[in-house]
Amino acid sequence: MSTLNTRPRVVLICHRDEPIDVEGLASWLANSFHLVGMVIVCDPPHLFLKRARTEIRRSGIVGFLDVLAFRAYYALKLARSDAAWIHREVARLREQFPADLDRVPRLTIASPNTDEVRMFLESQRPDLMIARCKVLLRPEIFNLPLHGTFVFHPGICPEYRNSHGCFWALSRRDLSRVGMSLLRVDRGVDTGPLYLQTTCAFDEARESHVVIQHRAVLASLDAIEGVLWSVCAEAPQPIPTEGRRSAVWGKPRLSAYLQWKRAARRTTA
Repeated sequence: MSTLNTRPRVVLICHRDEPIDVEGLASWLANSFHLVGMVIVCDPPHLFLKRARTEIRRSGIVGFLDVLAFRAYYALKLARSDAAWIHREVARLREQFPADLDRVPRLTIASPNTDEVRMFLESQRPDLMIARCKVLLRPEIFNLPLHGTFVFHPGICPEYRNSHGCFWALSRRDLSRVGMSLLRVDRGVDTGPLYLQTTCAFDEARESHVVIQHRAVLASLDAIEGVLWSVCAEAPQPIPTEGRRSAVWGKPRLSAYLQWKRAARRTTA
């Protein structure tokens, strides 16, 4: 059994309003590695407007209204049950991976791309960093860890890049690509070297995309642990992706969600 001093030193960057990350994955990291720090991102109010402008450029006004319609639908119909599922999963992870997270140094910040974060990382000297944030990191941040920064991406890359890969694979009936990818961060949007891809069992008729994308990551923790240890010890070769389709997807839309659920119900009927 490894001792704390022989485990890779890891820092986690995540959002304050994501308990799966702040509590669940943090507990797992504290057991599987040496969790030496957490950067907790509190999104500033103006970030919504920036993301809205980005989505309008990508999808147009009609597409953006479709996105807003889904946000309203999710809040009214899905948010409560998803929150209950997340609460149960966090409790399960905390029980399976007991850890005193209060002793882990934390930095709460509006943006991870600051000198304050850089100095925090320099002080903690991580071997690895896990980025569970929706913000593109700058090279002076993601290059600081000795062996790089890694993303547990909810989607199969390069076909389903950006934050909602599982949603778009489900809505397009590309069910063999509902899963997760372990990527090393580079300057692009989920374009870095790929070290692991996995899929998982899910109930698309009853579960939301949020539950499914969390399930894709949580079902792969043992495999992720093995790959990250090997990254620190052996520098394994990335999975080749030449010749595969690559696409960046936007935010979930109500029309796509309803189309997905109709197809899922027909499949399971």
